[in-house]
Amino acid sequence: MSRVRFNAVLITVVAFALVFSTYGCGKLSISRLRANHHFIAGNKLFTDLKYRDAIDEYEKALKLNPKLGTAYRFLGESYKSLYKVGSTTPDNQEKASKALEALTKGYELEPNNKDIIYSLGDMYDKLRQFAEAEKFYLKILDLEPGNMDNYYVVAEFYKRYVGEKPEIKAKAEAMYLRRVETDPENIQGYAYLANYYDQIMPVPDFEKAYEYHKKRLQLQPDSAELWYTIGVNRFQKAYRLQNFLPVAERKKLGDDAEKALLKSIQIDPSYPEPYAYLKILYVNVQCKLYPEKEARYSAEANRYGEKFTDMRQRQLDRIRLERELKKAPR
Repeated sequence: MSRVRFNAVLITVVAFALVFSTYGCGKLSISRLRANHHFIAGNKLFTDLKYRDAIDEYEKALKLNPKLGTAYRFLGESYKSLYKVGSTTPDNQEKASKALEALTKGYELEPNNKDIIYSLGDMYDKLRQFAEAEKFYLKILDLEPGNMDNYYVVAEFYKRYVGEKPEIKAKAEAMYLRRVETDPENIQGYAYLANYYDQIMPVPDFEKAYEYHKKRLQLQPDSAELWYTIGVNRFQKAYRLQNFLPVAERKKLGDDAEKALLKSIQIDPSYPEPYAYLKILYVNVQCKLYPEKEARYSAEANRYGEKFTDMRQRQLDRIRLERELKKAPR
């Protein structure tokens, strides 16, 4: 879950807690009012990234109101935030255990709470417990079968395991394809699928990625970012598979990469990244494939490298100016 989305969820939860503490059904007991007080205090500490202090507040809230499912969720999130992926120290393993314990209790109280389900899947994923993680990620689909964004969540989960579990590849593809088939005019679906093929391990499927980049191109023919992405795709195949491809095929890939990157610059001359990749392309592919043109390609590489530095600095200056304007009094 992105930080922006997570914060939005958190704001909703805090609002719910405030409403509950004020307008709960019937007469609220003193213990429940105190529980809500500690819960709200825990949320404030959580947003301030003070997870250890937040844990104390959530535990106090749950002692007073053991049925406060959302408090279990954020107690688990707090332990999860303190957990260090890959560390096998007893203290770290205890954090993982307590995170799972709290989230599981929250799930038992609120079995249809998507955020708790997602968090359990995420925690098992961090622990590399694939079967348990998959169970909870699939529950998200069962809970909201019409929410197509959920298919991306599950697909990205599967993608993380393709390198070590080749049989998972078909599951990941099915999730991406289902999203694309549901809304074939949505460019984001093709972007996700192309990105998946470009990044799968141990060897990306460059041609399948290219196929979906081209489908996206039909919907976005004037996208500088897309032409840049296509250029990178063609370069990566030529470079990473240089010991396996015939020279003629590598030359075509290099030439196609150059054309795509130049097209990106033509559409948006202020876009820095294509300049950087042209330098990389000339040095690592074109100079080797066309030794008779090495001097020209080296000179071009230096020129585009300088251009990239200039464009990136302008971009950073523009971002800094925009931030300063936002802060300026009106």
